[in-house]
Amino acid sequence: MPLGVVVRRAPGVTRWVPWCWRAVAVLPGAGPAEWRELRRDGDVVEYHAATLTLDLHHTQTDAYLEALRARVPSVYVVMRPVAAQGGQMPFEVTLVTASPFEAQDYCDTGEEMVERVPMPEGLIALTRDFVAAHHVEEAFKKRKRDRVRVTGSEDGIGDARIPQTADVYRAPSRARKERMH
Repeated sequence: MPLGVVVRRAPGVTRWVPWCWRAVAVLPGAGPAEWRELRRDGDVVEYHAATLTLDLHHTQTDAYLEALRARVPSVYVVMRPVAAQGGQMPFEVTLVTASPFEAQDYCDTGEEMVERVPMPEGLIALTRDFVAAHHVEEAFKKRKRDRVRVTGSEDGIGDARIPQTADVYRAPSRARKERMH
């Protein structure tokens, strides 16, 4: 499904950041756009930044269920900074996803900006129908530990590289202690 991404530019709150850019909405079924101005209110401007395809995959239905169970079901917009030159905008919208797990992967790199945008009602219905058609519940399997000891040492014997004449838990003898000093 094509989703248009609306990005808002507002004045920054510090002198070091002149503008604050943020994805604020998605437009289901939108046509192509390249940073077309939608609305202006003083210094705040909203742009139809890009139209990307939202792909739903049958292997990620667990992630979509997680997104739908959230207090506010959301899609995630990934924007990558670009060097702004002339009239070019400072971000490229690279991905729209309904998977919070995929969005988390992009957050981990720290290079992209990931914004959470509320899902419109029609998109919620589409995602619910997709999950209902493709979700397969997996049974929980508790892993069992192996009974094999991997340390390679035996109790009471210690490290084989150290020559020992008696029990490893013995107190060192006085004569040996004097020789060490």
